[in-house]
Amino acid sequence: MTAAPSPRRPWWLVVLRAPAARQSWRELTYLVSGLPTAGIGFCYAAGALLFGSVLLVTFVGLPVLAVGLAGCRALGHLERGRARSLLGLRVAEPEPVRAGRRSDGVMSWMGALLRSGASWRHLLYSLLHLPWSLFSTAVGVTAWCAGWLLLSFPLWEWTFPRYVNLPALQVGGGGITFASPRMEGARVLDGAAEQLAVAGVGLVLVLLAPWLVRGLVQVDKLLVSGLLGPSLLATRVTELETDRGLVVDTAAADLRRIERDLHDGAQARLVSLAMGLGLAKEKLQEDPRAAAAVVEEAHGEVKLALQELRDLARGIHPAILTDRGLGPALSALAARCTVPVTVGVELEERPAAAIEGIAYFTVSELLQNISKHSAARRGSVEIWRSGQRLLIQVTDDGKGGASVEGGSGLAGLADRLGAVDGLLAVHSPAGGPTTVTAELPWR
Repeated sequence: MTAAPSPRRPWWLVVLRAPAARQSWRELTYLVSGLPTAGIGFCYAAGALLFGSVLLVTFVGLPVLAVGLAGCRALGHLERGRARSLLGLRVAEPEPVRAGRRSDGVMSWMGALLRSGASWRHLLYSLLHLPWSLFSTAVGVTAWCAGWLLLSFPLWEWTFPRYVNLPALQVGGGGITFASPRMEGARVLDGAAEQLAVAGVGLVLVLLAPWLVRGLVQVDKLLVSGLLGPSLLATRVTELETDRGLVVDTAAADLRRIERDLHDGAQARLVSLAMGLGLAKEKLQEDPRAAAAVVEEAHGEVKLALQELRDLARGIHPAILTDRGLGPALSALAARCTVPVTVGVELEERPAAAIEGIAYFTVSELLQNISKHSAARRGSVEIWRSGQRLLIQVTDDGKGGASVEGGSGLAGLADRLGAVDGLLAVHSPAGGPTTVTAELPWR
């Protein structure tokens, strides 16, 4: 069971609550706290890059650059932690430095650092962060302070002339200031209407400042995620390694299933058949009728063994799928389902054989779920092509409640589809109906 979604607040309430919202103050804290760390990072990165480049003519330049890159990676780790704690932005660690053999020692480590694209991205972040932090902090803090100062202007008008011996706020004559002598050409804002107008401008700034800061923080998020996280290539390699492991595990599980089915099914029947034929051979001369009965029983065992072998072969790859395609194969599959199922296949050509097999076994598992768990009265299977994707939709009018969470069969199916860049979407509210949509690449 999942909790009902909270009702969406009206936009005007969100705007009014923004100045006091925790997120707004955390974002402002992120901007302000980023200025000193940006200054340290810029000085360190610029110094390492400058001295390392100048000293490249000697042997010292490479170690200086390597140490500088290592320090920038350490600063990047701190920046990711600051973004995670204040902004809730979780950026994965970049790809590690892959040194060569341990026997190579420091030279291998230096070479790995200098070849690492992630290390140079960290140095680039340290160089870019300071100018952006100066701009964003100045704009964000100025907007916040100006808004609150102007909003509290009527309070100043009551306090300053009485206790600080300063006149009202003066506008013009070279600026906006509090000053004892009246400035030439300046206008003193001491009327009630003027005070309310200034406070109104301050209120507008107070309400807009959190959104201005949020926009500035979005740029920081892009810098952190784009320069301090793993590269797209490294992320893709990790995904492919995970998918490869999943495919290997799935293939191993299928081989174990086939071995178990052969051992417990057809192999056991063939052993029983061999024993029965041996017994019939012994009784053939002494008791022909008993031998005939044994042969008859062995004939029945042969039929059952053949049927089990056919079922097992169909579970590996059905012949009808290879010969006639998805339409007839899924119609034959639906005919064996305990629930009446209609099949609609709109394909002008056949997809790749591997994708066709995955689509068949996906529908097979979904129909088994309908038979075992749905308590449905009818179901349907629809398959069509959209661009370079093969779409499968299986629906039933059962009790619903299906989910890919909790290690269910649907979770395993989603993982297997993900291994070939496929997707699985399940919509199954309590009480039904259930709609499962699978998406596979066409090639």
